[in-house]
Amino acid sequence: MAQALDVLSWILLLGGAGFVLIGGIGVLRLPDLYTRMHAASLTDTLGTLLIIGGTMVQAGLTLASVKLAAIAVFLLLTGPTATYALANAALLAGLLPRDADMPEDLPK
Repeated sequence: MAQALDVLSWILLLGGAGFVLIGGIGVLRLPDLYTRMHAASLTDTLGTLLIIGGTMVQAGLTLASVKLAAIAVFLLLTGPTATYALANAALLAGLLPRDADMPEDLPK
């Protein structure tokens, strides 16, 4: 049973590391703010949650895993909210997505 938990933990940790790596490459290579922000938000949510999940499996049912679960919930609530706020501020500042027109209902 311990070996199965170790395998599951390593799968989660390596999956999270893969998402973080792909997201980092995306932030460097994508053309504009909105696509870079998309790559960063995926890294922030999915990659981090997989790494936290792998760490929780390694920790077992302890106080450390409860703290990690609280961190995961906090990240699930704040990550998408921060990404939305940044995208909304950029759009209101006039930074348009690539090949897009400004929506008519936004102030100029």
